[in-house]
Amino acid sequence: MNEKDLKALVEQLVGQMVGQVDTDAIKEVANKVSETMVDKNAFIDDITEVDIKKQLLVENPKDREAYLDMKAKTPARLGTGRCGARYKTATALRVRADHAAAQDSVFSYVSEEFIKENNLFEVETLCAHKDEYLTRPDLGRRFSKETIDKIKAKFGTNQKVLLMAGDGLSSAAIEANLKDIVPSIKQGLKMYGIDSSEILFVKHCRVGAMDHLGEELKSEVICMLVGERPGLVTAESMSAYIAYKPFIGMAEAKRTVISNIHKGGTTAVEAGAHIADLIKTMLEKKASGIDLK
Repeated sequence: MNEKDLKALVEQLVGQMVGQVDTDAIKEVANKVSETMVDKNAFIDDITEVDIKKQLLVENPKDREAYLDMKAKTPARLGTGRCGARYKTATALRVRADHAAAQDSVFSYVSEEFIKENNLFEVETLCAHKDEYLTRPDLGRRFSKETIDKIKAKFGTNQKVLLMAGDGLSSAAIEANLKDIVPSIKQGLKMYGIDSSEILFVKHCRVGAMDHLGEELKSEVICMLVGERPGLVTAESMSAYIAYKPFIGMAEAKRTVISNIHKGGTTAVEAGAHIADLIKTMLEKKASGIDLK
């Protein structure tokens, strides 16, 4: 029901209750109330912009400074206070907002503009859409023959290092970190005299997709940058999965992983430098994961 219909309903009800009424007076009062309560030019602040490490909602804490010092060391929801047995409104709304951001990151896609701007070569796994990707992880680890042929035509085979990115469970993680981490990786590899490929971008991507590519392309080292499952702390966390000569059925322990790559964890530039060093070591030792000693 819109505002006009609501006003008409009020007029009708009042008329029925008291008989003849001054409808003009009622309209005037309704208009004043509407103007007072609704500010069409106002907006609500984004609650997710509040730094929860600095937000203390406990009333009259015994040691405020100690509380804030503890909160500064973790993004955990400490010092949220309570209203009776319940969370305070600010805490409840923030949880819902962070949960919504996590859901958006899972169900949205990396934008076509971002892919073009960063010169990514885009392909996709056997998943046809997001629902299938979420319910059929096995399809997110494999490619069609046509897609494999397309990748081979672009990148060739027997690469020393293949760099790839996948949307995974967080498109926001890719858009937030890829621009900074790729130059850092490439610069580090260049310092070691190691050639690297252009970036292959995989839509509907699971970590195991690198295993299928490893078998088909015979790459020596594959580094996959993928969006991780978002939580309530951040929806922008990315991980790097790196493996020496990956193959289908390879044990997870044979991958080397750098996780929590985001502005509040390991920064993209720092992670990129570490990844380049790991790739160099893998090429020298011809191993990855727990075999890398």
